[in-house]
Amino acid sequence: MDQDLDWALVQIFLAVAEGGSLSAAARSLGQSQPTLGRQVKRLEDRLGLALFERHARGLELSEAGRRLLPAAREMAEAMGRMRLAAAGQDGALQGRVRITASEVVAHHLLPPLIAQMREDLPQVGIDLVPSDTTGNLLFREADIALRMYRPRQLDLVVQHLGDLPVGAFAAKRYVARRGRPASAEDLRDHDLVGYDRSELMLRAMRGLGLEMQATDFALRCDSQVAYWELIRAGCGVGFMQCGVARRDPLVEELEIGVEIPPLPVWIAAHEAIRPVPRVAAVWSRLVAGLGALTV
Repeated sequence: MDQDLDWALVQIFLAVAEGGSLSAAARSLGQSQPTLGRQVKRLEDRLGLALFERHARGLELSEAGRRLLPAAREMAEAMGRMRLAAAGQDGALQGRVRITASEVVAHHLLPPLIAQMREDLPQVGIDLVPSDTTGNLLFREADIALRMYRPRQLDLVVQHLGDLPVGAFAAKRYVARRGRPASAEDLRDHDLVGYDRSELMLRAMRGLGLEMQATDFALRCDSQVAYWELIRAGCGVGFMQCGVARRDPLVEELEIGVEIPPLPVWIAAHEAIRPVPRVAAVWSRLVAGLGALTV
């Protein structure tokens, strides 16, 4: 076995192992599939081991690959901590800050706040990552994360900014065609717009006292932005942050006689990155701007 093990090759091994295919790893790393295939073969040659078994549906870890995976993850975490420690020494205000937030927050709430940041902090560039998946702040997938739940990752600085009210809404054209539900039970007689693979909506409906299945939704969509557009177009009744929906002239709020739980808003950054001046400046403006929108 070659004792000089290249971290870049280990990183590729991890991406392929976690993605399940060369194509998935290529998308995550921004490299070509043939290049990654050659790099995986290079790592296997250096180790003298077959790390993957090739199947029609993709790649599966071999027994040797499964045994090496925990050590590779430990290496990745150590590299992540090293990068964070180095980044935490950066005392410059000038630079870039990467923010990740849910699709709805990124599309509807953050643009005015970011526009104001650009006026206040023209030397700070902003990278905005709309995503409803959980990013890993250890690996610098973002410098600051905005989440609708309390992040539990270790070594994070977190702050609860408040709660965003949620209501039931439908397009005015839908209400004119189908009528207005007056109770949660009435929703059973309406076209409901729900989520597809996510069970969040089903749990919320059960919290309102409605035992429903995914098949009870007339339309299903996991993209928050597309979900809202379906409601706006008149496809059915759905739920949205009140601060977003009440500004829309195409929809109206429905009083269904139950209190819908609000969405908590949390801001998080790794403790090594949080004191960096540009991160601290963006953090403080997000806290002030989003805090003013919450209850």
